[in-house]
Amino acid sequence: MRKLESRGAIITLMLLMFLAGLASVLYPYVWGAAVDISIANTAKDFLSRLEDGPDKDIPTVIVPSTEPEESRPYPELWESMTAYNQRIYADGQSTLSEAGAYQAAVFSLTDYGLPDETFGVISIPKLDLGMPLYLGATDENMAKGAAVLSGTSIPIGGSNTNAVIAGHRGWGGAAYFRYITDLAVGDEVVITNLWERLRYRVVGTKIIEPHEIENILIQPGRDMVTLLTCHPYASGGKQRYLVYCQRIQEYDIMEVPYD
Repeated sequence: MRKLESRGAIITLMLLMFLAGLASVLYPYVWGAAVDISIANTAKDFLSRLEDGPDKDIPTVIVPSTEPEESRPYPELWESMTAYNQRIYADGQSTLSEAGAYQAAVFSLTDYGLPDETFGVISIPKLDLGMPLYLGATDENMAKGAAVLSGTSIPIGGSNTNAVIAGHRGWGGAAYFRYITDLAVGDEVVITNLWERLRYRVVGTKIIEPHEIENILIQPGRDMVTLLTCHPYASGGKQRYLVYCQRIQEYDIMEVPYD
């Protein structure tokens, strides 16, 4: 009897050890899947909130909008963001050279009557990816979705703009921007902000060193979005991978904007 009890205890212990090992292996995948679902749901909630608004539709802007500012939702925020984009272009985006400046909270959306700090959604159809978009690349914002680097343009469109949008190259088992290296020239990236939906196409990619900020500056006369993530994958952020995108209505030929 004692031998049977001892053998049973050993089997139980081995089973528990196996389950513990299996749990430790599966945990990152389970946690990552939960984060991916949470991020996707936040993006869907934002889009649903817009679609439930007075206009019941999110306009897709193909040409620069001529709608009077005062007729837009949150007109003061629109005006402030437009002025911000003009100001950083005029001063040569000088704050980008300051350590940690890309994390600064340039705008607090709740101060303008918004329910939270979600500014929009970035959608990449080829990757079946939809992520909420936040302003300022803080650790908190990067954990919740994609984030616009402060000192770069707010993604509301317009000439002389380049919104640099950062995302983790996978983190904690979740995907984030892990697969953006699969994007190629001609692929579409869509930004839905508080007012409208803006469509961009990929025009080029580049690998840079973290300090080479000249590669993410505004290009005069262009309306752009640049996606940014660490490179290579799981390297600890040794380099940066950039995906350059340009507004479709200004898109004439498929040319790489940087040599």
